[in-house]
Amino acid sequence: MTQTIESLFDTGLERYKAGESADSLIPVFKEVCDRAPKTSSAWICLAWLYLLDDKSNLAYKAAQKAVKLSPQDPQARINLAVAMLETGQKGLRQHIDFVKQLIFVNPEWRDEIVNSIEDGLSRKPDWQSLAKVKSWLFEE
Repeated sequence: MTQTIESLFDTGLERYKAGESADSLIPVFKEVCDRAPKTSSAWICLAWLYLLDDKSNLAYKAAQKAVKLSPQDPQARINLAVAMLETGQKGLRQHIDFVKQLIFVNPEWRDEIVNSIEDGLSRKPDWQSLAKVKSWLFEE
């Protein structure tokens, strides 16, 4: 029996939270994206997993799709900015500035972003591009 898209997504998220590796979860989120290509949260997760797994070009494509589907999502923009840094793309500053505006308007998003960045840095401690994005977002 095939899982519903929602249960597949939720199961993948739980496995991620339990500490499972990015490379083992990529196929799960890729399947969700294939079966529900307009689900921005799945593209956001897939981009993040690709970034964790050092697949910057795939992350860039997934993050572009996520931002296109959900331009107001700060995590989608952060993933895109990190992927742009890692692939040498230009124009990432606009995404950083937009995220700054979003977290200013909605303080709850700030906490989510801080937690997400800390999670990323705990899973990949030497993640220079994420550390850069963090400093740009939260420079005092």
